Amino acid sequence: MKSITVQKLKDTFQLEVLAGADRMDRMITRPRTHRPGLEFVGYFDFFPMERIQILGRKEINYLLTLSVEERKLHIGNIVKYHPPCFIVTSGQQEIPYLTLFCDQEGIPLLRTQETTNEFIAKLDRFLLKTLAPEISIHGVCVNVSGIGVLLRGKSGIGKSETAHTLIRRGHRFVADDIVVLKKLGPATLLGTHNETTREFLALRSIGLINVVRQYGRKAFQDETRIVLDIELAPWQENSLNNELEVVPQFTEYLGVKIPHIEVQLQPGRDVAGLIEAAANNWYLKQLGYSAAEEFMQRIENEMQ
Repeated sequence: MKSITVQKLKDTFQLEVLAGADRMDRMITRPRTHRPGLEFVGYFDFFPMERIQILGRKEINYLLTLSVEERKLHIGNIVKYHPPCFIVTSGQQEIPYLTLFCDQEGIPLLRTQETTNEFIAKLDRFLLKTLAPEISIHGVCVNVSGIGVLLRGKSGIGKSETAHTLIRRGHRFVADDIVVLKKLGPATLLGTHNETTREFLALRSIGLINVVRQYGRKAFQDETRIVLDIELAPWQENSLNNELEVVPQFTEYLGVKIPHIEVQLQPGRDVAGLIEAAANNWYLKQLGYSAAEEFMQRIENEMQ
């Protein structure tokens, strides 16, 4: 299971440490935050104690309406579950009772000046990506007209050269050689680099090039949602390559099925152009359009 420390969270979002400074090594393993509401009134049947607990104005104002004894009881009931940390939003100041409890139990208490909704949205996105299950595969990742494409194939088949051609045509480069795939949801796969190879593209006979320095910032993006898996393969003389409608094929990564297309290589073929066509064709299918269906409908109309 992937995890990050509270210290990493503090550094990333520049949070102020109010209590539990000696326990910043506590681990965060769940990708979403929680605002304790029902828990303050004693309902703990579904309390996600392993999540970061966010205390906004609503929670703090409620606690301030309680007597000192009631406040101790309600806060104590939550603190005893030892969540990874508490984060107070909107720079709220009237929280010495929280500081006391967190120091006693060794739980980090942090504070941000950001509003509750804005901070939760930002933090949840960060946690979702950081803690997402991931694998690394050999390939190239590009964004073609806003559509994330994974290029695979044997070493030396021409993946990087094809990516270079796509970059020169105005599309965006994401990763070369090592592509990191992250599962963000049941049907969402994110492709990115591994930081070490960020912005670098390896071209045989040329060597490494820095895509950003050579083609500008617009030629690169950090990540993209993968919606097409394209495999570059050697040309096969006896294979059928002129189907009106290709039978759908899929490749599965981390339990997510991605449409798969095999593009066979032959001298003179515009491989980059075929990838552009595949990406545009996928987009049209999402809109409900099929060129093969329209073609067959025309034939049927002529025969009537």
